Amino acid sequence: MSERLGVGIGWRPEIDLTVERLPGVDFVEVIAENVRPDRLPESLRVLRARGVPVIPHGVGLGLGGAEPPEPDRLAHLAACAEVLGAPLVSEHVAFVRAGGLEAGHLLPVPRTRRALAVLAENVRRAQDALPVPLALENVAALFGWPEDEMTEAEFLGELVDRTGVKLLVDVANLYTNQVNLGLPAVGALDALPLSELAYVHVAGGHEHGGVWHDTHTAHVPDEVLAVLSELCARVDPPGVLLEWDADYPSDEALAAELGRIRGAMARG
Repeated sequence: MSERLGVGIGWRPEIDLTVERLPGVDFVEVIAENVRPDRLPESLRVLRARGVPVIPHGVGLGLGGAEPPEPDRLAHLAACAEVLGAPLVSEHVAFVRAGGLEAGHLLPVPRTRRALAVLAENVRRAQDALPVPLALENVAALFGWPEDEMTEAEFLGELVDRTGVKLLVDVANLYTNQVNLGLPAVGALDALPLSELAYVHVAGGHEHGGVWHDTHTAHVPDEVLAVLSELCARVDPPGVLLEWDADYPSDEALAAELGRIRGAMARG
């Protein structure tokens, strides 16, 4: 199990002062592609000076693609980790580009033996380039690949076995896949190697036409908090982090969301 982080929130430039003054923020996560290591925002420097851990969270590495991760992207993640004194770096089990085309989205990786072999090799390359441990997140999906040979939990479990990578379990994404693909979220928790858990994401979204969209722009639904409680009944998570990416509410509303997260953890 990774080091203790507590309860945190995703740092965004639009709510930098809010994050600084919110009570009960034990750690933060910053989108790595949105910061320059040589020109850190003052707010992140303030948080670091207070001893608040800051985790770089990448969205563009594309470890699930057929091509190896780009050295420049790896170097940027490594530099972010160094300048922030980060305990780890996180990314996604996803592919984001192919043949020079950018998807603009975190697309699910086919859960096949061949795809797993490519992913594992790319993960090893990333681990070799990073100064701190790497944790990988399960993604929300709007579709599944017809050639899938494993469940997501089996696929991630084997990836952990092969590479020693840590897991960032997004319970909102598990809920999304339950609604959209019929994949039971609690069943995934029972099969994931939670002993390798680095931390957890929670977020809100919106239902439209029977499809759940993981937008990170709304209060966390009770159903997602219930999945978090189920996770906490199985393992004591090192950290749980709220993601909110647009349509930001008041400071009081964000503080209340952190309180709801703590309540769900206690119920677990």
